[in-house]
Amino acid sequence: MNVLILGSGGREHALSWKIASSPLCDQLFIAPGNPGTASLGINLPISVLDSPAIRQACLDHQIDLVLVGPEDPLVHGITDYLESADELGDLIVIGPSKHGAQLEGSKAFAKSFMMRHGIPTARYREFNAENFEEGVKYLSDHPLPIVLKADGLAAGKGVVIATDHETAQRTFTEMIREAKFGTAGAKVVVEQFLQGIEMSVFVLTDGTDYLILPEAKDYKRIGEGDTGLNTGGMGAVSPVPFATPALMKAIEEQVIKPTIGGLQQESIKYRGFVFIGLMIDGDQPYVIEYNCRMGDPETEVVMPRLKSDLLSLLLAAGNGTLNDCTVSLDPRSATTVVAVSGGYPEAYEKGFPITGTESIGSDALLFHMGTVDQNGVLKTQGGRVLAVTTYGHTIAEAVQQAQTELGKIQFEGKYHRRDIGFEFPDA
Repeated sequence: MNVLILGSGGREHALSWKIASSPLCDQLFIAPGNPGTASLGINLPISVLDSPAIRQACLDHQIDLVLVGPEDPLVHGITDYLESADELGDLIVIGPSKHGAQLEGSKAFAKSFMMRHGIPTARYREFNAENFEEGVKYLSDHPLPIVLKADGLAAGKGVVIATDHETAQRTFTEMIREAKFGTAGAKVVVEQFLQGIEMSVFVLTDGTDYLILPEAKDYKRIGEGDTGLNTGGMGAVSPVPFATPALMKAIEEQVIKPTIGGLQQESIKYRGFVFIGLMIDGDQPYVIEYNCRMGDPETEVVMPRLKSDLLSLLLAAGNGTLNDCTVSLDPRSATTVVAVSGGYPEAYEKGFPITGTESIGSDALLFHMGTVDQNGVLKTQGGRVLAVTTYGHTIAEAVQQAQTELGKIQFEGKYHRRDIGFEFPDA
């Protein structure tokens, strides 16, 4: 079958790497792709938001299955658009409907969904310009710390944890009255701060049945020891050592089942991945957020640990036979470490030559995140540039190997955290 993957980052490179290995895949196309995906399939110079061009590409290349990588096209309705095109026949689109994508596209929608279906999460209120003064009063009486979330998509940067009331008030004003995050912050969700440790669970569903993929823990802060500004992700590990069978059972019973059941009850069309961001307090899971697609850089550790044929699972999700499938995992630990441009996540320069990628060991995986090929020269193009994923019998062993491999790659201003997995020195 012919497959089209939408997206251009490390997530899409990892998905391309996995799908290209499937005996079911005849031709693989990636739109727009990156220099890394170019070695696995054919890159198409199409924006993920150019729905008519994506539709035409499906026709031109006789695409049988479309896998949507990033959230933007899903929130904008690419699945509905493609599935409504009669000329595309039985095209399978892996990604929820526009309605289903609101689980990520609107924090308020997601919180309300959780409340309706008894899914454990932090207490919250939502505010906008109309009840702004009420929000100011609410913040002044709120215990610290205070979590403020822009309701819409803000490239992973719309969450602020304020440790004093002055910062909370200023952030609230910047979001609603100064449009710090554009229309994404026109509505703000104010949440109770949860204590604990974070992890992420990934589910593939056909809307009725589901499969649980390898869990992961990612590292958002730019600085070692989880300090500094939030980023799109500086690394990830899988499996998560504290994710015991008892905890995973609790997550399935208290979170996954009511989530999938809630989608069914509300007739929300959802075929694709559900990324569930969790806070674990003792043995109790709380949902921090939903994403309507796989995460980045979590995909770069989840896919290497998935021994099952991903394309076969996606096909089953498309034809409603997911209940007949099982997931086979690599027992080894996997770690991914991200190399970023100097200055990221604030202002950074790009266009610097990248050297050493050809020296990466055969047991390591190199995923492109923000690179460009200019006349045969690989150069930096984004804040997050490359990710190296390695295996180990332990997380510590995998981390050490990733650091060694990443040391072979050089570009001006390169920075990466050296403490990914620091909580698990013996795991």
